[in-house]
Amino acid sequence: MSCDSTEEDLVGPVHPFKAESQRTEIKIMEGKHSVPSMTKPTNIIQNHDFSEGLSFWHPNGCDGYVASTEPGPQGGVTMTLGAKYAVITNRKEWWQGLEQDITGKISVASTYAVSANVGVAALSEGSADVLATLKLEYHGSDASYLFLGRTSCTNGSWENLKGTFSLSTMPDRVTFYLEGPAPGVDLLIQSVEITCSSSSDIEDHAKTTGTLSTEDDNIIINPQFDDGQNNWSGRGCKIAIHDSLGNGKVLPKVGKFFAAATERTQSWNGIQQDITGRVQRKLAYELSALVRIFGGNVTSSDVRATLWVQNPDSREQYIGIANVQATNQDWVQLQGKFLINNSPSKVVVYLEGPPAGIDILVNTIVIKHAPKTPPSTPPDFEDAPFGINIIENSNLANGTNGWFPLGNCTLSVGTGSPRVLPPMARDSLGPHESLSGRYVLVTNRTQTWMGPAQMITEKLKLFLTYQVSAWVRIGSTGSVGPQNVNVALSVDDQWVNGGQVEVADDRWHEIGGSFRIEKQPSKVMVYIQGPASGVDLMIAGLQIFPVDRQARFRYLRRQTDKVRKRDVILKFSGLEDISGLGTLVKVRQIQNDFPIGTCINRTNIDNEDFVDFFVKHFNWAVFGNELKWYWTEPQQGNINYKDADEMLDLCLKNKIETRSHCIFWEVEGTVQQWIKSLNKDDLMKAVQNRLSSLLNRYKGKFRHYDVNNEMLHGSFYQDRLGRDIRANMFKTAHQLDPSATLFVNDYHIEDGNDTRSTPEKYIQQILDLQHQGAPVGGIGIQGHIDSPVGPIVCSALDKLGTLGLPIWFTELDVSSRNEYVRADDLEVMMREAMAHPSVDGIMLWGFWELFMSRENSHLVNAEGDVNEAGKRLLCLKQEWLSHSHGCVDDQGLFSFRGFSGTYNVEVVTLSKIVSKTFVVGKGDSPLEVEVSFD
Repeated sequence: MSCDSTEEDLVGPVHPFKAESQRTEIKIMEGKHSVPSMTKPTNIIQNHDFSEGLSFWHPNGCDGYVASTEPGPQGGVTMTLGAKYAVITNRKEWWQGLEQDITGKISVASTYAVSANVGVAALSEGSADVLATLKLEYHGSDASYLFLGRTSCTNGSWENLKGTFSLSTMPDRVTFYLEGPAPGVDLLIQSVEITCSSSSDIEDHAKTTGTLSTEDDNIIINPQFDDGQNNWSGRGCKIAIHDSLGNGKVLPKVGKFFAAATERTQSWNGIQQDITGRVQRKLAYELSALVRIFGGNVTSSDVRATLWVQNPDSREQYIGIANVQATNQDWVQLQGKFLINNSPSKVVVYLEGPPAGIDILVNTIVIKHAPKTPPSTPPDFEDAPFGINIIENSNLANGTNGWFPLGNCTLSVGTGSPRVLPPMARDSLGPHESLSGRYVLVTNRTQTWMGPAQMITEKLKLFLTYQVSAWVRIGSTGSVGPQNVNVALSVDDQWVNGGQVEVADDRWHEIGGSFRIEKQPSKVMVYIQGPASGVDLMIAGLQIFPVDRQARFRYLRRQTDKVRKRDVILKFSGLEDISGLGTLVKVRQIQNDFPIGTCINRTNIDNEDFVDFFVKHFNWAVFGNELKWYWTEPQQGNINYKDADEMLDLCLKNKIETRSHCIFWEVEGTVQQWIKSLNKDDLMKAVQNRLSSLLNRYKGKFRHYDVNNEMLHGSFYQDRLGRDIRANMFKTAHQLDPSATLFVNDYHIEDGNDTRSTPEKYIQQILDLQHQGAPVGGIGIQGHIDSPVGPIVCSALDKLGTLGLPIWFTELDVSSRNEYVRADDLEVMMREAMAHPSVDGIMLWGFWELFMSRENSHLVNAEGDVNEAGKRLLCLKQEWLSHSHGCVDDQGLFSFRGFSGTYNVEVVTLSKIVSKTFVVGKGDSPLEVEVSFD
């Protein structure tokens, strides 16, 4: 809402986007019952009944006038003859309505009741929601918005909207407004009251309505089923309340009762509760429930908590909250978090998941405002033994001492292995003594997991990142073909991948990887495994050592300066005294043009906080799901581009470039059922229709297309349509939109953890496509990575760089429980990309909590607080801006070295101060820029 909109405004500005604004601790309720009071309190709304026209009121971006009512009861509200009401018309956005400034009329910690008689007109059918909202403004921050309450209205009917609010801090400005119906629907307002209520009144109100009285209250009504089935219903099934089941074998864990969702015929059937009006947008909520299953022959099954949200425009959304593997033996806890970005017209929470015929039992369910996660403590790495190998007797000088065979295989020592460190370890360790030339020979292997092992439990430090390095070789394989060799860790019996390599000959191969331990283990064993039974295994120079990331960062800073900066000479004209003594020049870079973007989803753009951070800090975007085929055509012929259109409009409006992800996806599990059911001819037609539909619609609008996602990990289309289909997808896409760069895109390319997607295999795939005439224009590395190590990532980039194609990290995310470690992981990837000449862009796979594909990978917490990882991103972006100052030389020139992008230069002479904007393009040679002040 615009702070200065007037009654004459016809078309208002878009909803302003909130930055990391000051948070207001809110107590909120909403309901249909009036708040009892012994005396009538003072109404802080001026001209509350419009008897003075629109005095003190302001239509926000629309028109308004005052009319008179007809007498009689309407929607439960009795109207007197001639009573005035406001008509708000010419509404172009749902948030446009009527507002009044109430700054100075409210007090901190007081609770206020809101009551408004409202209606709608010009509604074509059905009903429309009217919402009451507060706009809170603080100096130094953008506005925030507080939802107060809602009611549903139909044409010709007056309804009473109620709610309450309390503020714990006082904003500099507070504005009350009514909004909500769809564009084109007139909003009618007969009267508005905002009065101060006592705390006891609020408690009575909560008891009457079951709605919130503080942020910590459970918004679920009848959470332990003490009131039977009240407020609960079956979602496609029946529900029943029990105090025991199975002849007393199933008893409640808490309270006296539990509910059963029974006679389920679909996996989505379950127990549900409508929580509309009891959840506030942009607040994070935590769900916790005790669940189990009962009946049938199933002993365990997935139970999920899901939120169904319907928006005012009738768009539906399903939000997964939590899932747990439930059993028929005991109660288990189901726990998760959610956040709603928009102002929905209906919200329902339900449990689902088990197969048909299996009952879902729930003992209790709680949904509360989620507590803020305590900030992480920076790990103490001061005395970390960087570069020190933790493997005992790695050079085998003492035979196999320190080693033991895992399984009934045999260990011995051989000679003739490489004496040089593997290249990736060499880059991490620097100058180092040579290897011994001895290796562990493993024979008599009867299982793939058999190999040499060591216990390393006491040698590991939490949160340190460890690099793994070794030379490996295998004996004769006979006819079994290429073999995987894996350095693995058993961490309390859980497998952890330390690196893999595929071996198909009798040469020595480098294996490299990394890992990190973030919870204190009781037992950690490292072992080498992988080849088939009967295949001998050889390991030389196994190194496991903590990585000194700060040393690598110092090197990368120097490398970035060489790769990304260029010498710039400013040549001024139009200033007579420019070369005189005392002429100062200040150069500040406004924007670095290196692409740093992020994934966004349709629901994100309803959140002003999200959008504000997005447009401030990213210059590229990619859509998470909204352009995937399963999203745009879930059923054959049912085309949906609405979500993508709205997201693209936002990006175009804010001059943010976009990538399209993705036209096709080769992994069978991502393909719609209707596509799987097509015969070969119909599938080919569907593929052609998909290409034509997508690329004709968006021709010239997306800079990149991921043509066929993850071709190293799937082959759905190739298996059904033949080897040429992949190249033909590229060819057709290029014909339809020649301006777009066409990318391959895959994962685990850069981390050494997947033998299916090594840099060598990726290179071969790209060369094969090019040999078939495919216009491959770019290489996408997704970058879903754990415990990244710079030299391993750089090694992959070096290999891929030999193709001469631009490389992008297309879906980068990192994950750690500790925000400081997560920040370090992010810095590793950002710096490696920025320092490598073949990398042309970085796309993060999201940044906002609860809207990431991986846990503990967000940079901004759910309610808008930037965490340590997010702060690190912003610091890096600041570091990658060039600034300089000094005096012009005697020829009137000023030289500096800087990143490509947009700059502002300020020239201070003896007589004046002038400024100008200029652009530095990419390049290696010195750039002379004419700066004219004519």
